Amino acid sequence: MTGIKKQVVVLVGAGGIGLAIARRVAAGRKLIVTSLTQEEADKIAEDLKMLGFDAEGMPCDLSNREEIVAVRDHAAELGNVTHVICAGGVSPSQAPIETILKVDLYGSSVLLEEFGKVIAPGGSGIIISSQSGHRLPALPLEQSYALATTPTEDLLDLDFLQPEAIGTTLHAYQYAKRCNVLRVAAQACEWGKRGARVNSVSPGIIMTPLAYDEINGPRGEGYRTMLTTAPAGRAGTVDEIGDLCAFLMSDKAGFISGIDVLADGGCTAAYWYGDLQYLQENWANS
Repeated sequence: MTGIKKQVVVLVGAGGIGLAIARRVAAGRKLIVTSLTQEEADKIAEDLKMLGFDAEGMPCDLSNREEIVAVRDHAAELGNVTHVICAGGVSPSQAPIETILKVDLYGSSVLLEEFGKVIAPGGSGIIISSQSGHRLPALPLEQSYALATTPTEDLLDLDFLQPEAIGTTLHAYQYAKRCNVLRVAAQACEWGKRGARVNSVSPGIIMTPLAYDEINGPRGEGYRTMLTTAPAGRAGTVDEIGDLCAFLMSDKAGFISGIDVLADGGCTAAYWYGDLQYLQENWANS
């Protein structure tokens, strides 16, 4: 049929979680999948094509506004952008403070802003945050408001986000993930003006390469303890997060926007109130 524009799904960050979500929402739609290089993106797209998806690869560094805009513009040229998935990022054991803030905090904020300009009516977005954002104690109201609403190009200039104020890569990651949740809440107001929704999901320990880096990193003992001590008594799977995100992006969740869903097997509950409370002190200076 002519005159009917394609529905386009955009995945930025094609790791295990991002791909699990895309596989659930991209059937019958055009899928743009990104990685740091064109070669990597093309390989992922080819693998998805073998599974029956209409996939195309593009390079995108989440810390680079120009590359995010390029993906946005290409997606909008192809059709109606109906699904946006941001699952990119780096962990405390993978990068220094400055990189974590530039990718996980600034980059995700830019993506929310830029795709909010083209998201189709009825469309939806998902930002993958982390349980780490829920480990940060309550922030002063002015800091929370600043994280939610500061213009993206000014975010990294905030006094309390300077490396000397942050102190450790773990704290940088916690601030970044708290920022993700707050930016989603603020941007839900903007996306709503276009008849679209956006939410975030904060996974706990989900067995991906990033999780393996953390389990084998400087805080590995704590992570291994969480796996056995938290209420669920195990790690999560990418399929469990994929199912949750597919629901949030579906019409069944049409009245849900601007929220964060903590999906961590009860780890955060145990961190604040249960058998993992000792980690609060152990990780305060890590």
